[in-house]
Amino acid sequence: MRRALTALAALSVAAALVPAAAQAQTSPRDRQSGQQAEPEQRSRAPRIAPLRRRANAGPCPYVKVLYDAARYVELADDRATIANVGYTGEIEGVSADCEYRESDPIRLDMQILFDLGRGAQATGDRKTYRYWVAVTERNSAVLAKEYFDLPVDFQGQRETSVREERTIVIPRADVSTSGSNFEVLVGFDVTPQMAEFNRSGSRFRVNAGAPQTQTPPSQ
Repeated sequence: MRRALTALAALSVAAALVPAAAQAQTSPRDRQSGQQAEPEQRSRAPRIAPLRRRANAGPCPYVKVLYDAARYVELADDRATIANVGYTGEIEGVSADCEYRESDPIRLDMQILFDLGRGAQATGDRKTYRYWVAVTERNSAVLAKEYFDLPVDFQGQRETSVREERTIVIPRADVSTSGSNFEVLVGFDVTPQMAEFNRSGSRFRVNAGAPQTQTPPSQ
């Protein structure tokens, strides 16, 4: 489902166009899936196909996953143990492309891939996560930020993946304002404790705390 996120006001930022190819970026640090890939899966095609490149008046905004909000881990009593893990999530990647001409606003199309899981403390099959998309002046102030619900039905499974599609519109002050003046950030709506857990570099697999299948002994 597509929705439009519009910046709060036309921006007064002006800069020369940068003659670079439009690009999309994932998180600023290397990301790994919360699930362990089997050897035959490693050569498979990416689960987010790159969006079609379009000729524009300038480069696209930089699109990143904010490291502090890239993962969602519920911990009972805020204790980081496997037995205390509830619902978990990780933003595995973002693919984006944009379009704008002359003084038109920037239209940015995004695909966001979420890996989600249930740990020992998860209480049911259904969970509504929340995430946000923010437009910032590059390396500076937040210009607009909007929150979205991500309802998930695990259907009895311990882990699942969901792909979301979003379209945002970014006003430009004039024809000299290019997409490179902006960053678009994506992240989970996390508590301060979750953000600190992410900043510390600690992590659990998406299926952390899930009961493990016992392999029967050979006869």
